[in-house]
Amino acid sequence: AVPKTRILATGGASHNKKILQVLSDVFNAPVYTIDTANSACLGSAYRAIHGLVAETNVSLADVVKLAPEPRLAVTPTAGADELYRPLLKRYAELEQKIVYNPTSSC
Repeated sequence: AVPKTRILATGGASHNKKILQVLSDVFNAPVYTIDTANSACLGSAYRAIHGLVAETNVSLADVVKLAPEPRLAVTPTAGADELYRPLLKRYAELEQKIVYNPTSSC
């Protein structure tokens, strides 16, 4: 995982600990949830506000300071990154192949 990476899960799947655990293990990062209604829309709203104030050099971090505090839901399983790291690398390679040469077969 990238240092200080964390995942914020919203919507219906954010209530399923098993899905959150897989997400945490694959990306080797803790997963947080926000206990608020319409949380999936919340991120879009904050990005829109950030866009409106972009010319004032206000950071996205400053925009979301008043957001509900995320709650830690799960942390990565020890050793899971050894399994997923090569798979993520392969996925990224395949994605690049498709993006830069969409007519080739994988």
